[in-house]
Amino acid sequence: MIKQLFNNISNEEKSEAIEKLVEHSVPSNDFFLMVILSVLMATFGLLIGNSAVVVGSMLIAPILYPILGLSMGIIMSDYLLISKSFLTFLKASILGIIVSAGVTLLFSSQVGGNTPEILSRTQPSLVSFMIGAVAGFAAAFAIVKRKLNDMLPGVAISVALIPPLAVVGIGLARFDMEVLLNSFLLFIINAAGIIFTAVIVFSLMNFYNKRKEAEHVVKIEEKKLEAEEKKV
Repeated sequence: MIKQLFNNISNEEKSEAIEKLVEHSVPSNDFFLMVILSVLMATFGLLIGNSAVVVGSMLIAPILYPILGLSMGIIMSDYLLISKSFLTFLKASILGIIVSAGVTLLFSSQVGGNTPEILSRTQPSLVSFMIGAVAGFAAAFAIVKRKLNDMLPGVAISVALIPPLAVVGIGLARFDMEVLLNSFLLFIINAAGIIFTAVIVFSLMNFYNKRKEAEHVVKIEEKKLEAEEKKV
């Protein structure tokens, strides 16, 4: 049953998954705009202790894609995809921290101390890794299976990458090293859990045979990005 589950993937589904991951792993203005908006929502929600706003921020966060792109690059030994995905993830993370810190400084006079929503993102543990691992498995499987693509927003909520990233910025703005370090560790643990199981899923689906196709798609996306920059 398990073998059939992972082998029953068409080449068309694999190609679509590669295109989607590469598209979101090559840094574009649209991608970073959505990162900024999601971090803004998360930061405001965390500062006022509104869980509904925090959950909403995760629905529009695209940061899950470059992490999956990194996992696929590892399976394919595709250093171009690995570097593109990692740089996109790194830039998005740094941008998110800067945005969150800026918002916290601007509105520090209108909000109180650390809300329960903030404190709940400063408790890294083995359970955090397991949550990331389960979410990574679900995300990798859902992005390949066309019928399950609609479940990806739910996966993004379950792994909760954006809130701890926003808390890092809040801790930075307040010079609270305990909050900063613990939230950053939680963010890294969640990301590591996703990568760990996504690598396993993509390996079981034999994605390493698609390396040349992935390299071709990366070059196409780079040309599109260059064309957009020239227009700007």
